[in-house]
Amino acid sequence: MTQASASRSKPLIERRSIDYIPENERHGRLYSQFTLWLGANLQITAIVTGALAVVLGGDVFWSLIGLLIGQLVGGAVMALHAAQGPKLGLPQMISSRVQFGVYGAAIPITLVCLMYLGFTATGTVLSGQAIGQLLSVSDSTGILIFAGVIVLATVFGYRMIHWIGRIASVLGIIAFVYLFSRILTITDISQLLQNRHFTWASFLLAVSLSASWQISFGPYVADYSRYLPSNTSSFKTFLAAGLGSVVGSQASMMLGVFAAAIANGQFSGREVAYIVGLGGTGATAALLYFSIAFGKVTISTLNSYGSFMCIATIISGFRGHIEVSRRQRLIFVLCIVGAATIIALLGQHSFLAAFKSFILFLLTFFVPWSAVNLVDYYFITKERYDVPALADPKGRYGRWNLPGIIVYTIGVLIQMPFISTKLYTGPMVAHLGGVDVSWIIGLIVPSVLYYLVARGKAAQAPAHMILPKPAAS
Repeated sequence: MTQASASRSKPLIERRSIDYIPENERHGRLYSQFTLWLGANLQITAIVTGALAVVLGGDVFWSLIGLLIGQLVGGAVMALHAAQGPKLGLPQMISSRVQFGVYGAAIPITLVCLMYLGFTATGTVLSGQAIGQLLSVSDSTGILIFAGVIVLATVFGYRMIHWIGRIASVLGIIAFVYLFSRILTITDISQLLQNRHFTWASFLLAVSLSASWQISFGPYVADYSRYLPSNTSSFKTFLAAGLGSVVGSQASMMLGVFAAAIANGQFSGREVAYIVGLGGTGATAALLYFSIAFGKVTISTLNSYGSFMCIATIISGFRGHIEVSRRQRLIFVLCIVGAATIIALLGQHSFLAAFKSFILFLLTFFVPWSAVNLVDYYFITKERYDVPALADPKGRYGRWNLPGIIVYTIGVLIQMPFISTKLYTGPMVAHLGGVDVSWIIGLIVPSVLYYLVARGKAAQAPAHMILPKPAAS
């Protein structure tokens, strides 16, 4: 059977959940990684993220440079996680049991669940605005409609997500090319770029905004590459996912920067309406609202699917096996999307300020996790995982891996003096001129510490990857 016919024979509703994907069920091509992550980033929340660099005091030129640097740094971290998917055939967070233990992995996974919940809620706010304008209903009604669509897409799973991603990529490219052309006709871009007032605080804010955007994909990016054949090139997987994400998000954030620069204070509070207003009215506006709402379907489904994976991983760690029924999947998804919808309905009127604090504070918890996971995978175990032991608290990885947990905790705590958000500001921020450098420290320090602590255990890793025994037919 060819790979194409094998792919067509797969059920539309995904059968697997967090368990290992056998080789005979692998399918897909690398281009789907590019289109998925391109479509996931050509969307309104990325536009708003880029706009924040200007709304919060930066100029256009240095905001664009800072955003690009953050994309490249954060995108490299994200893509290194993506490359793990085909080799392991596992969701990203279940592999954290190698570094934290079968029970201990619940610590970072719980925090990841909160991240997905927040991103789903913020995306639902913007999608509700778009659907409300498109259907002439209230934003709250738009939020509820969007939530229903996300439940359906998430329940169908992996293949549906990639299919939506391909469509979203095409729609996103068309919409973004049109909006960029409109901006070029209504303003002088060269004049905006000539206004250069460099400050470290604004520049590093732009870097942090885009780096946090990219790094936040790390905990689930391998979930969408794990069905690729195991002999898929790690480097090509890295490039496909990384380029799709970096190109898509930088294009979106560039649009956000230009839109905010010409908004004259009209952007905050009516983000979707302002962006669509740049494109026109009538049928054109309706198509743009549809494109925005559909673009959010991709990333919001990724967030909900990732939440399901994380909750299933936590429960399976304490339950002792990793199979999840379709009924359980539906219950998990309904709870996740329901909680995100409630948050969206309650917080829709104070969205922008809360979102900025939220995405920056995320770095505190996910940069150290990425550091520990990547150092272990690429420098300590070197892809040599014992997959059956990931479900056995008495096995190779144990219940709690104290070295990994301690390094992760240090990585979180060491950032605290350098954090600058509305949620919390550390004592060192004032001495650094208001610049938040916490994520840089949170990336470097845990990487070095974990390597020093764990390198002695490299010899204890299996000689090669140990796979589950095939199920009896």
